[in-house]
Amino acid sequence: MLITDFWLSSAWLVPLYPLAGALLGLPWSPGIIRRTGPRPAGYVNLLTTLAAFVHSVLGLLAAWGQPAQRLELSWLQVADLTIALPFELSALSLGAAVVITGVNLLVQIYAIGYLEMDWGWARFYALLALFEAGMTAIVLGDSVFFGYMMLEILTLGTYLIVGYWFNQPLVVTGARDAFLTKRVGDLVLLMAVIALYPLAGTWSFSELADWAEQATLSSTTAALLGLGLIAGPMSKCAQFPLHLWLDEAMEGPLPTSILRNATVVPVGAWVLIKLVPVLSLSPLVCQVTIAVGAITAVGSGLIACAQIDIKRVLSYLVSAFMGLVFIAVGAQQAGAAFFLLLTYSLAMATLMAAAGSIILTCITQDVTQLGGLWSRRPITGLSFLIGTLGLIAMPPLGGFWSMRSLVNGLWQAGDWGLIVVVLGVNWLMAFGLMRAFALIFTGPVQVMSARAPEPIWLMVIPMMVLTGLTLHIPFILKSLALLPVWQAAVSSAGLLLFWSAFMGAVIGYLLYSNRQRFQPKLLPQWLVDLFAYDFYTPTLYRNTVVLAVAALARLGDWLDRYVVDGLVNFVGIASLAGGETLKYGNSGRSQFYLLTIAVCVVLVTLFMGWLYLPVPLGDL
Repeated sequence: MLITDFWLSSAWLVPLYPLAGALLGLPWSPGIIRRTGPRPAGYVNLLTTLAAFVHSVLGLLAAWGQPAQRLELSWLQVADLTIALPFELSALSLGAAVVITGVNLLVQIYAIGYLEMDWGWARFYALLALFEAGMTAIVLGDSVFFGYMMLEILTLGTYLIVGYWFNQPLVVTGARDAFLTKRVGDLVLLMAVIALYPLAGTWSFSELADWAEQATLSSTTAALLGLGLIAGPMSKCAQFPLHLWLDEAMEGPLPTSILRNATVVPVGAWVLIKLVPVLSLSPLVCQVTIAVGAITAVGSGLIACAQIDIKRVLSYLVSAFMGLVFIAVGAQQAGAAFFLLLTYSLAMATLMAAAGSIILTCITQDVTQLGGLWSRRPITGLSFLIGTLGLIAMPPLGGFWSMRSLVNGLWQAGDWGLIVVVLGVNWLMAFGLMRAFALIFTGPVQVMSARAPEPIWLMVIPMMVLTGLTLHIPFILKSLALLPVWQAAVSSAGLLLFWSAFMGAVIGYLLYSNRQRFQPKLLPQWLVDLFAYDFYTPTLYRNTVVLAVAALARLGDWLDRYVVDGLVNFVGIASLAGGETLKYGNSGRSQFYLLTIAVCVVLVTLFMGWLYLPVPLGDL
């Protein structure tokens, strides 16, 4: 019993394991330790991540069925302001920590094979450790302010990890755009977090839930506060209109894309879900959250169906699925939102790992240049297929149960429009993923896939572990008594979800499995181009926001050069010219100096008299 309590009470130390690994691995950066090469940095981080995973699992076993434990670490106290680092050690938070550390452990093993010849291991694994520490701190923390600080760390980590290969122009552009786009949401979120404390007197998620039950805020205050709080998660989860960064972030190493799509993006939604009681104070905020999620889910689903780059297909499906989470949050279904995140994380990690396996050996990301890979890559094909079925609502895998939980809540609330949206997004995801599967794995063998065996075992084993976890999610949930009874699946909501996923998958497969008809002319070309080019939103941004910011930057540069700096230069030049002029008047004769003083006194007297002498009455 004492050992069990120890693992639970000390679970707040989990974020420190990856930080220790990052510090221990830095000496293998190029220029410090050269004789052994950079690989020991990866192995050190593997050990520390394994320790974090084991500690999280033991803490979860100790917390299961127990009330949440809360503890605080005092950080700063100034006047009446006390800032502490609170932690909530519960089965939910520790379960999230298990998923984060487990996925990161598999990603680090995967990266050993994917980046085998890369010499930046110390920097790469240090950044993975930074992500892991930030994510576990967010899910274990019980403070919106603390969560904001960790989100800032993840923003910095995104910039550094996307720009890992910083000698490539597209990489630099992707890192910059990802950082600046996230900063927009972070700035608004910071204003809302600061405004929340005077109103609620706390930043603790649990205390905010109690405060929200009896809070009496004006509709304007509640709306502005809620809109500010959803701005940060909008950028973190790549929601419209802050969604373009995720696609550009794919320029980074693919193992980081696995971690980002599977866990980093959902962590932004985690903070949003924890704030559901505060957001529910304003019906307008709930409606905006639903609108943002619905627009992003439908739009990103359509865009994904028209992409030919496999990483772009998956990146837009990330935004689409996070749109469903936003719908769940707006509908105040926190339980369904958490359920969606769980099933999504493992399925998306499986899909991204399979995509990396294809890209590494086929040397292309264009699905139209692939084909016939099933005979050469059955393990990768099986992983991609299981990941697809686990993401969409295909029974009995996890995606079906999580989406059914959302649709059941909407059904009971009578939100028929949102049910149609969820069904449509489910159809689009099934269609887009099976389209990609058919183009890659069926049909005749193409040039780029003619010599494409399975990759190194260091990539295959993590991919298969993720596939097994995705396949066994229902059994895991059943063993934890979290899975509804199977008879409940035979309901209207379950049947609608199944048929939408089934029809989308079948239609996508039948249309694209024949390589001679891989672009069926079902839609006019202008509409296909509209989807393929992201509704031309990049062009729209360049011609509006980017153009306006560039114009303001040029105006500021002109003002700085010719007004601010010009005025300073004028004063300097005038002083220099005046000094040069006056030096020629230094004759050394006292009579000349007395004359100069007398003339100046007369001029000053006349000027002062003209200004201040009284005006005669006759002149009035």
